[in-house]
Amino acid sequence: MQSPLPLLDTTMDQLRTLLAVREAGTALGAARTLGREQSSVQKQLDTLNRNFSNLCGEPLVLKQGRGKDVLFTDTGETLVEMARRTLGGWLDEIHECRRRLGGTLTVATTRFTLRYLADAGQYVSEEFDRRGVELKVVHVRSGDLFGRLRAKQVDLVCGSVVTRTDDVDELADYDVMEWRRSGLSLVTNLPPALLPGPTMRTSELPTLPLVTPVGGLITDFLRGWFGADYRATLDISAEIDTVHYGFELLRSELSRGALLVTKGIGEAAEQGRLPEGQGLRTIELIDDIAPGLQVLAGLFARRGERAAHPVDHPLNLLWEAFAQQDARWKQSRTVGVDEQDG
Repeated sequence: MQSPLPLLDTTMDQLRTLLAVREAGTALGAARTLGREQSSVQKQLDTLNRNFSNLCGEPLVLKQGRGKDVLFTDTGETLVEMARRTLGGWLDEIHECRRRLGGTLTVATTRFTLRYLADAGQYVSEEFDRRGVELKVVHVRSGDLFGRLRAKQVDLVCGSVVTRTDDVDELADYDVMEWRRSGLSLVTNLPPALLPGPTMRTSELPTLPLVTPVGGLITDFLRGWFGADYRATLDISAEIDTVHYGFELLRSELSRGALLVTKGIGEAAEQGRLPEGQGLRTIELIDDIAPGLQVLAGLFARRGERAAHPVDHPLNLLWEAFAQQDARWKQSRTVGVDEQDG
């Protein structure tokens, strides 16, 4: 009895060819996309056309003349959609098998935590290369950290989340390597007569014109302190997409007020490590509203997944690499800027 594998390979290849023709419009365009000869693509297309004409009474595509895109029939469009679903599911399953067996490891980082991965990666790069482990890196924003983990789109996340300072365990579903906990600061162009400093209470925020991000960690703080309708309580002079734009806005003097940032970013601006903070003052924000809120910067994985793998699985090797790097950071007391809006 003939093995079904060659037949499966042929079918998958024909479906890939059909999708390429649908995207490119012609057999020549599909051949360029697939890196094949046009005659090979045309032969597969003719075979599919003949087979489906016999099976369904209608071919998949109709020729419209030299140089023109082929016309897909209703049967052809139906098969194209089936091919997309089939190949998509097939590739997803292959990726899941490679991930489970340690052939692929996907790590998500925010903009500000990418260097943490780069530093930790030096401990495992040689071993990963030797074993042929594919390390994939994807960008993630703070608000989507756990969504990516729950959906199994990534294996590890480097980033920051807002947590409560009471005993409520909001991270029970995750393994957590904590790097730093901190609050918020204000970076301002207001004169000392209007905002003396060096500290200010959270409950006093409604008295200031504020520059706030439209999403991310800072809005999580504001909702926690002032409710979902925090904009009705606060005097928001400007909303921004990135913290860097907020710095530029304050330095331009087009807006006068205070920019809410994570404490790490405030410290970096105050110490001159952020050039865009030049000429601005940093005010420490004292949280006096219950429940207390903090930024937790760290590494996150799905609870129990590391324990389900052997110690030499790439997931555990990279986790241990982060632990080694974290120990070095804390020993040298050079923990870097935590992130705000990814």
